[in-house]
Amino acid sequence: MVTKIFPFLGWFKGYDMASLRADAISGLTVALVLIPQSMAYAQLAGMPAYYGLYASFLPPLIAALFGSSRQLATGPVAVVSLMTAASLEPLATAGSEGYIAYAILLALMVGGFQFLLGVLRLGLVVNFLSHPVVNGFTNAAAIIIASSQLSKMFGVYVDKAEHHYETIINVVKSALHYTHLPTLGMGVLAFAIMIVLKRINPKIPNVLVAVVITTGLSWGLGFNHDSKIALDAINAPEVQQNVLAFNNAVKNIDELATQRTALTASLEEARSAKEVVAALDAEHDLSVLNIQISRLKHEAHLLREDLRSTLFDGVEDSGTLLLYPQGQAPQGMATDGRTWRIKVGNTALDTASLRIMGGGAVVGTVPSGIPAIGMPKLDLKIMLHLIPFAAIISLLGFMEAISIAKAMAAKTGQRLDPNQELIGQGLANMLGACGKSYPASGSFSRSAVNLQAGAVSGLSSVFTSLMVVIVLMFFTPLLYHLPQAVLAAVIMMAVIGLINASGFIHAWKAQWYDGAISILSFACTLAFAPHLDKGIMVGVVLSLGVFLYKSMRPKVADLSRSEDESLRDATAHGLRQCEHIAVVRFDGPLFFANASFLEDQITDRMMNNQKLRHIIIVANGINDMDASGEEALSLIVDRVRSSGLDISLSGVNESVMAVLERTHLLEKIGRDHVYPTMETALYATHEQAHKDGSEDSCPLTSVCHLA
Repeated sequence: MVTKIFPFLGWFKGYDMASLRADAISGLTVALVLIPQSMAYAQLAGMPAYYGLYASFLPPLIAALFGSSRQLATGPVAVVSLMTAASLEPLATAGSEGYIAYAILLALMVGGFQFLLGVLRLGLVVNFLSHPVVNGFTNAAAIIIASSQLSKMFGVYVDKAEHHYETIINVVKSALHYTHLPTLGMGVLAFAIMIVLKRINPKIPNVLVAVVITTGLSWGLGFNHDSKIALDAINAPEVQQNVLAFNNAVKNIDELATQRTALTASLEEARSAKEVVAALDAEHDLSVLNIQISRLKHEAHLLREDLRSTLFDGVEDSGTLLLYPQGQAPQGMATDGRTWRIKVGNTALDTASLRIMGGGAVVGTVPSGIPAIGMPKLDLKIMLHLIPFAAIISLLGFMEAISIAKAMAAKTGQRLDPNQELIGQGLANMLGACGKSYPASGSFSRSAVNLQAGAVSGLSSVFTSLMVVIVLMFFTPLLYHLPQAVLAAVIMMAVIGLINASGFIHAWKAQWYDGAISILSFACTLAFAPHLDKGIMVGVVLSLGVFLYKSMRPKVADLSRSEDESLRDATAHGLRQCEHIAVVRFDGPLFFANASFLEDQITDRMMNNQKLRHIIIVANGINDMDASGEEALSLIVDRVRSSGLDISLSGVNESVMAVLERTHLLEKIGRDHVYPTMETALYATHEQAHKDGSEDSCPLTSVCHLA
């Protein structure tokens, strides 16, 4: 019982110094991959890069202590990071304080959902996400993740559009207008280093090497070159007017948003007090406000787009930097050779200290020290909005984690408990949220590194967490000059492994409808992005629809003798059937959804074969029967016998037999009409059914002799 509650106690059975050394080396190796990867994934989730380190502090430790897999490496992963961003984008601006608070709250909810599933031993609920759906979603997510990093690779900034493909089109347009070549060069260099090192020796931490080299170059070459100037230092009246207009639009949006909050509260009060007129007035005012806010947002978007696309030449004048639109600097003035751009976000610009960029983007300041431990602030309205997203992320994250854990358990021979793994992942996310983590899950790449490095127990993840703590405490200043383009390259390199086109072909070969579901899930996820939950829901609904259709119309086969003397599906194998005996096999449980279908099938056989004398229902495939199924079977017996034919059952299992006995249907059918096997049923009924018959040679005869 103690080891059930504290699974990590089982690590130390037969543990020795060699195992400790192996775990320490594995933990260090995984940390070298995790630290740069986690920072990249945090930005994919819309969080500041250093929140990836926070998500790599407690989750790996807790998941290892309370999970069942000894090699599973937990932390930030690509798909869960993308889902986090998709869940929170409608609620707040990426990277804002509110957004970060909601991401931490989402981690708490995801963890709570996983923990409850594990405690209630409901790990099987993950089966609602079928493999074709997950394959289609994962392939689409990999493309979305990779393409979402293009803006960082080209060094351009665009607003996110309603659909992901529209955003990518805007990125391409901006890149054609202007690409920051040093930024692109850093990204390409990082790619080259990772690919070359991976081919030379996969054990070399290629991600870390790429990060170290490019960060060193960034620092040495002055890759990042931001500056601050006053608005009047920009010698372009139109740009100055646009900055002021943009600030005015942002100010008005904030004011209207405050009014909307107050009106929403008034509307709720009016509804609770059942004041219909006051509620209608508040609804009208809210609608007007929302229209005004939408117009202002569109105006701010156009102004922001114009400001971002304007390129400047810089001129030093008495120690002051002056900006002129490119190609418009006064003759005789030497420019500094840089292309300058105004850094425009979603907040008002400081006209006294306007931030401009003359180089590439870097991670910037990373706070030193571990995050303050504390319970996330609970907001019921936000939690209600996040419930469906938390459920999807919980299932997706767990499916990824358990798939990896099972693959490793097959190699190590370790016993895996899915429900215990749910508990471990749930606690990791809940306690991680208390340490400022966003949702985390098991990582395929880092788990593979952990296994290859020789990890013996979950203590390797403890060492990984310890390394992250050391980095947070002492080495964060070294991360300042890490180029954003390199983090983009790390993400793109990592998600390449998620693309699996053969999965579509494999699903199609198994069942055409599985292949179709996989393709539709893929297409819908791409089309609906960034609303990724819609793509998953389409796949789940299609899977359930196919399941229900198959349950309502299970396969009903007419059996006859094949060349090897066995009874097979006559239609599938082109076999001749007996004129007087119909051997009907029903493949599936007999319940309310398909009971009438069996009635129709038996009726069709009676109407289409005037020489029919006996029907044998092969019940081997009927593993369950409810009241509707029992009633249908009773009606079938009445209908067959009232038509002058006879009916028997064969291969009835214990659970169905129990239903027949409890409802006294067994007496109605007759105990002498229920046979243990098909051959026994044929042997007992063949002679009587063919008495005075006109059939020259029955295809069932040899089977009867064999019986």
